Amino acid sequence: MNPELELIAKTKGKILGVDLGDTRTGIAVSDPSRLISSGLETISPGGIEKTADAVADIAKANGVCAIVVGLPVNMDGSEGARAAKCRKFADLLRMRLGESVLVAMFDERMTTMTASRYLNETNTRGKKRKGVIDTLSAQIILQNAIDRLRYMAN
Repeated sequence: MNPELELIAKTKGKILGVDLGDTRTGIAVSDPSRLISSGLETISPGGIEKTADAVADIAKANGVCAIVVGLPVNMDGSEGARAAKCRKFADLLRMRLGESVLVAMFDERMTTMTASRYLNETNTRGKKRKGVIDTLSAQIILQNAIDRLRYMAN
């Protein structure tokens, strides 16, 4: 079980989903009842510190009670350099937001592949695809997390 997610399960309100990338970071937000995830935007502030600042500002502006950061786990369950970067990013968010917003890591295996498959099926190509894939990945990560939270409640 994910202890961070268990803490979020005890809260009420909107959740932010984050798909951290090297260049672009996708952002999604849930509705207050946590039924559905919606893509919000893709940001490119440059560097992990500026990205953490931007995401913290977005969290405050949207009045979320929690943030779910995608954790890129290898298919064998191990974690590499990208996972370490995402954990560092989550720690930066915790420092910026304090105890007012919970931050949890969530296994994001297969989300980019799922997003790519969806964009292929909708014939989204070129610049348009590049602009939405990160937001869509964040939306999928967040939807998976809120589905898990709903399962935990039953």
